[in-house]
Amino acid sequence: MLSIGIASTGVLTFAYFSIASHVLNSVAVDRLDVLWSVMFVIISVIYRPIEQLLSRSIADRLARGLDRQSLGIPIAIQAAFALVFLAVALSVRDTLVKHVFDGYSTLYWVLVVGTLAYAASYFARGWLAGHKYFALYGGLVFMEATSRLAFVLAVALGVAHGQSAVAIGIAAAPFVSLVVVPAAFARQRRTPAAATHAGPESDDHAMTMRGGTGFALSVSGIQLAEQALLNAAVLTVDATSGSRTLAGIVFNVLLITRAPLQLFQAIQTSLLPHLAGLEATQGTAAFTRAIRTTVLAISGFSGAVAVGLLAIGPFVMSHLFGQHYAYNRFGLALIAVGMGLHLTGGTLNQAALARGRAAAAAATWLGVAAVFVVWMVLPVIGNQMLRVEVGYSGAAGLLAVGLTLLYRRGAAPTKTRTGRAE
Repeated sequence: MLSIGIASTGVLTFAYFSIASHVLNSVAVDRLDVLWSVMFVIISVIYRPIEQLLSRSIADRLARGLDRQSLGIPIAIQAAFALVFLAVALSVRDTLVKHVFDGYSTLYWVLVVGTLAYAASYFARGWLAGHKYFALYGGLVFMEATSRLAFVLAVALGVAHGQSAVAIGIAAAPFVSLVVVPAAFARQRRTPAAATHAGPESDDHAMTMRGGTGFALSVSGIQLAEQALLNAAVLTVDATSGSRTLAGIVFNVLLITRAPLQLFQAIQTSLLPHLAGLEATQGTAAFTRAIRTTVLAISGFSGAVAVGLLAIGPFVMSHLFGQHYAYNRFGLALIAVGMGLHLTGGTLNQAALARGRAAAAAATWLGVAAVFVVWMVLPVIGNQMLRVEVGYSGAAGLLAVGLTLLYRRGAAPTKTRTGRAE
């Protein structure tokens, strides 16, 4: 059910931007692409860490038969992130409106309201994943994508008009997604609580304020780096290209990566609590088998996508987005290879989080992201699209190698209450 929900979300997100490219002019579509890129850089960096923290910690405690953990600390961390965002967004309002959204204040308010609403949506995702309520998680993201698509369809059908009507769907989507939360609480009330293991030794370090903040900051670094891989190309091309539409075309090409990554969230979402439980109860062999199976599936999938893009990639891209651009089939296939390496890195990243190596994983991601941004800024390859295609696939390969080396180091040493490593 989770796979169906997130697969549908990927398709519906693709449809949202495809329809938007037909009902809006190219410059308006470019602004919409920038709005989406900026928003999802922000929400991934400041909210996904709490989703991961809740998912890992709740699953680990349930696997060990411990009592359900209080949510006060993750709520406090999430609220702090949201308030910091709001303060920064209000302080740079004029700059964003004038220089990012070309004077359209509606796009600014979509960014602010939507970002704040996603605080609740991502918290709910982490809670659902930790309890392994994956069907409800799939329902949440499906409702989000469906409601967003409804706005662009309203414009296509003539019920609404213009850029603002399409963009408002981005802010409305996280509110609608929360309709699944009452069902989740009802399900928990019907589920008997685990036997409580009292005593200080049962405390989860990740759910203390210090441990939770450290984990969240590490995952924030990982999310910032991943968003750099997905969005730095769009933003740098938008800032440096003489064409007002090239950034939108780069965004469309990177949808080859974005759509599978969104689909892969089904695997990532279930993988972290699954691996946390395996590490706690079944040991290294089962853990390794889960990773190997996932990586093999990714390899087969990305290979099939690359072959498909070599065969019909330019035709499909041109007709989906209605833009007259000469897509290079080999460049598209290179993006597909990079997508597979990116997904492999995401799998190994979940292994690192489950094993308590969040800080080391963050350092790897940030190093790769820095290399990619420098690559995009320097005119090593004059053709900007080719620079994106080569740079993304190279960075994804570097990421996969770095996280593979980290994976081979095994679990991080645990500490006793006296601070000594075990």
